[in-house]
Amino acid sequence: MQAAGPSGRQALAGSRPLSNHRKTLATQTIFHKAHILFPGDPVAVIAPAGPFDRESFDAGLAIISERYRVQYDPGIFERYRYLAGDDARRLAELSDALASPEVKAIFCARGGYGTMRLLQKLAAPKANQSIIGFSDITALHQWRQSHGLMSIHGPVLTQLGRLGHPTSERLFALLESDAPAAPLLGTTAFVEGTAEGPLLGGNLSMFTRLLGTPFMPNLEGAILFFEDVGERPYRLDRMWTHLELAGVFSQVKGIALGSFTHCEERDANYSSQDVLRDLAVATGLPCATGFPIGHGDVNEPVPLGVRVRLDATTAQLTFLESAASKE
Repeated sequence: MQAAGPSGRQALAGSRPLSNHRKTLATQTIFHKAHILFPGDPVAVIAPAGPFDRESFDAGLAIISERYRVQYDPGIFERYRYLAGDDARRLAELSDALASPEVKAIFCARGGYGTMRLLQKLAAPKANQSIIGFSDITALHQWRQSHGLMSIHGPVLTQLGRLGHPTSERLFALLESDAPAAPLLGTTAFVEGTAEGPLLGGNLSMFTRLLGTPFMPNLEGAILFFEDVGERPYRLDRMWTHLELAGVFSQVKGIALGSFTHCEERDANYSSQDVLRDLAVATGLPCATGFPIGHGDVNEPVPLGVRVRLDATTAQLTFLESAASKE
């Protein structure tokens, strides 16, 4: 047995004592693909969350502008407290992009906070559009997955400019190909084993905030993916325990973990990975960590809603279908 961080809770491998209350089984959702994107297609850039610096935005904008016809509203640069303009501005911008028959994909400028404030006022999403982003944009991913649609967990524009060329090429391939994405390798097996199912999740903090809302997708049979930034180990423990108490780990088949950036407790004799390992062991689910996704120096785009195979023993995530379709 191992201690699971500051709470002193003991984690017994294979034990799942908190999830036995769930009495019914849901049917696994089949998620629908967006249409393939072509070079020269019109795309929209939106800022549904926090404000951003113009230099980072322009760097990312330059990359996608070489590939697609980009449009955005001048109001995207507005600021209201910790948001990229007030709710009315951000909602109108997002709603216009979602409703446009011309816009083939929607790129997000930045995460931060604010996307979940818009969810209740959105119309149903269109299946043929792709949405690209991460961090706070997890709220839009969960919204789409709650409607049975795929999306792309990938860099926001303010991050894209500082990532390497292979990352943008992988993103374009996801959007423009009907072939599955190339596999990704993690670093460490927390719990050995293999599992298959649709990949769901994103930012751990945002994911937990939507538990109990209409915007949580059906998790039955899923492989969960999580990453986060700036959350101390006890907070990671608290969010993970929230998932356990809500019965999430009795529904899913496996867990893939990306980067947990700036998540260390100062002067502690344990790390965030120590805490996550103990929490993962307690679920008894196949779990691997170290996948190159998140707020760090790498953030490889991955499609959400696609079927994947997680081989936690070798820390490999294999994509079994594409995120885009010609039909």
